Amino acid sequence: MLVTLLLIILALLGAPLFAVIAAGAMWGFYQAEIDLAVMAIEFFRLAEMPMLVSIPLFTFAGYLLSESQAPARLVRLSNALLGWLPGGLAIVALFACAFFTAFTGASGVTIVALGALLFPALMKAGYRENFNLGLITTSGSLGLLFAPSLPLILYAVIVQQMGIGAPLTIDELFLAGILPGMLMLLMLSGWAMLQNRNLPTHTMEWGEVVSALKGSRWEIPLPFIVLGGIYSGFFAVSEAAAVTALYVLIVEVLIYREIPLRKLPQIMRSSMVLVGALLIILGLSLASTNYMIDADIPTRMFEFIKEHIDSPLMFLILLNIFLLILGAMLDIFSALILIIPLLLPIALGYGIDPVHLGIIFLANMQLGYFTPPVGLNLFIASYRFKKPVMQLYKATLPFFFILLLAVLIITYVPMLSLYLPGRE
Repeated sequence: MLVTLLLIILALLGAPLFAVIAAGAMWGFYQAEIDLAVMAIEFFRLAEMPMLVSIPLFTFAGYLLSESQAPARLVRLSNALLGWLPGGLAIVALFACAFFTAFTGASGVTIVALGALLFPALMKAGYRENFNLGLITTSGSLGLLFAPSLPLILYAVIVQQMGIGAPLTIDELFLAGILPGMLMLLMLSGWAMLQNRNLPTHTMEWGEVVSALKGSRWEIPLPFIVLGGIYSGFFAVSEAAAVTALYVLIVEVLIYREIPLRKLPQIMRSSMVLVGALLIILGLSLASTNYMIDADIPTRMFEFIKEHIDSPLMFLILLNIFLLILGAMLDIFSALILIIPLLLPIALGYGIDPVHLGIIFLANMQLGYFTPPVGLNLFIASYRFKKPVMQLYKATLPFFFILLLAVLIITYVPMLSLYLPGRE
């Protein structure tokens, strides 16, 4: 108990997460008189997973896109196609941010990369400042449910390594996120149209559409290459990641020439620092998870919860509340690695499909990014747009409640997540 308390204090004082997890796992194995070499074995087992190579490759591709002019071309194309709708530019912002976050996997990167383009454009078009701030801050975390989102891949890795419950594949998770993700986008698009229905719209100019399509001709095939290749069975997820990274590298460096060769080492370093941190934490977390399973901790937790909560419905209500609080306090990668090993066995006990659980988890994490008082997006947007955090709290509230309703629908209508993967 004393060691656990000490580790919690160290974490709150800012000790590196991997060090806290490692210390906890080592102490547990030491107490159980298990050779500490088991932790090295976990890293080796992790390295044997063929799907693992997709994480650094997709991350590298996302960083390349964020350093190029791809965001500007994406916004221009979306505006040419959707700008004629009431609230069209706001809808452009939603879909552009969702697409970008799906490839970068990082909410903060989306706000920084696209905020500079979208915020001035929205202001110039006559949208209210608070609406614009709320829209961009919220949109920064949209896209985590769409392939090839890094959190989706990471969730699949963790569940596969645990080896409990019905087996799942990353392909199933990619499919499972489509309908819930589209529900969120459509609900926010409806709100944007309602709020800005009196703003003037422009007619679709086919010349601008053709010009925008021509300008984005190399980026448009990207989602079709990734998703089409995976679902047609032409290549596996890891192969799709390699093709994506190579394609983006050729397009942005050799064709558009927006990223000079001398900048590539810096981009590689930045992307691999994130990947390295994730893999260290993941390896240590899996070792810690094995200890918890050996010590029967998840089973005891389930039995304790089962004594007080009989209904799966009530469990899901409490799960949503817990995940919202968690998402406001932890980044999504730490939350995945720390909580899923504990949560999955309990959810399985209530008959919840692991694919559905993953979508519920990530949907709640999206909200956590801008849940007051400590949601990460609130502070990133405050810094990026030089606005008080309290103004961001107020600006994001309508979007928060709309997405909260979407999360409740996703939670209590499992068909949304399970229909496309065929697990209903």
